[in-house]
Amino acid sequence: MNRPEREAAARQIMERAPAPVPPDLYGEVVRRGSRLLRRERVLRRLLWLLLCAAAVAFTVWAARAHPWVEPPSQTTPPITGW
Repeated sequence: MNRPEREAAARQIMERAPAPVPPDLYGEVVRRGSRLLRRERVLRRLLWLLLCAAAVAFTVWAARAHPWVEPPSQTTPPITGW
């Protein structure tokens, strides 16, 4: 098929009458869409809650463990008796 034939075929397809849509389709689509939006909203809230819980847990761990402080050296014994 060359380009003019493809364009003519596309025009014929677009000029046809649209396929009939079932009358109850709109209600079903709205119901499914609202359900998907609710699921996304709940999932987003759970992820934010998980992120906040992780941030609080990290803060508590860092406050107790002090990971920025260098641990004391264990390689040489303390010198006593000088």
